[in-house]
Amino acid sequence: MAKKLYVGGLAYSVTEQELEAFFAPLGKITSVAVIKDRDTGQSKGFGFVEMEDDAAAQNAIKELNGKELSGRALMVNEARPQEDRRSGGGNGGGFRKSY
Repeated sequence: MAKKLYVGGLAYSVTEQELEAFFAPLGKITSVAVIKDRDTGQSKGFGFVEMEDDAAAQNAIKELNGKELSGRALMVNEARPQEDRRSGGGNGGGFRKSY
């Protein structure tokens, strides 16, 4: 089963291709994403790497956590499930009809 890893501390210049190449020697990668600001397109300094199996993912955590990529020490750990980002309240952003 695939395992998603959080990768923090990325230099803003790191591309998805560089991140994939950094993890590739440790196992088969199913996806890579460097998270970017939606307005500017600038990297937010973190991303996710999904590895094909748990053993490779655990090995990547052990081998790459604290290692440098583009002059920055990386933080590599198991990704937590994404939080629900829906707002909780208001009228749902719709129009309010007054009578």
